[in-house]
Amino acid sequence: MDVFRVVKDNVTARQMAEYYGIKIGRNGMACCPFHDDKHPSMKLDKRYYCFGCGEKGDAIDFVGKYFGMTSKDAAMKIADDFGLEYKSEKYKPPQKPIKPKKTLEQEFREAQDYCFKSLSDYLHLLKEWKIKYAPKSMDEEWHPLFCEALNNIDQTEYLLDTLLNGDVRNRAFLVQNQRRKVRSIHERIREFNNHREKCEWD
Repeated sequence: MDVFRVVKDNVTARQMAEYYGIKIGRNGMACCPFHDDKHPSMKLDKRYYCFGCGEKGDAIDFVGKYFGMTSKDAAMKIADDFGLEYKSEKYKPPQKPIKPKKTLEQEFREAQDYCFKSLSDYLHLLKEWKIKYAPKSMDEEWHPLFCEALNNIDQTEYLLDTLLNGDVRNRAFLVQNQRRKVRSIHERIREFNNHREKCEWD
């Protein structure tokens, strides 16, 4: 006997609802789980019907909607939970799709993009600092951000040029050997932006 017939012959909507934790009054009424039901509006017996939202069906329909399953999965779940035998495999919860493993080329491209974005953002800040914090006179003490700009603009431009125009070997070497430096640059940018946002709010 197939699973649908086994479930329909052995499990009522009321039995199924009670099994899955739906509180049902003596009059067979319960709060409908399919809409914001403040007062019991669903009648459950062999089948169910909600006078509020119009949902209706049998035990399989209820479980399918309640758990977001297909009719077959719902029937197999009920049969398995109630210990009913039928000529088919036992219910198995749908497995999450396995995320495909990234290829080496994809991993390299993502690492290269991360490096390029971090270095580009940093170069933009360095150029901004070089102008904004430049000393106004010979006697003025140099601002730390102006010094950082002078010390790092050339090297940052060189690294970006390598990522843009270098061959695969040079780009791979940069991504591999400058990983720690790029990560620290990324943190430096995040730290500066957080500080700037805090100052703007204050």
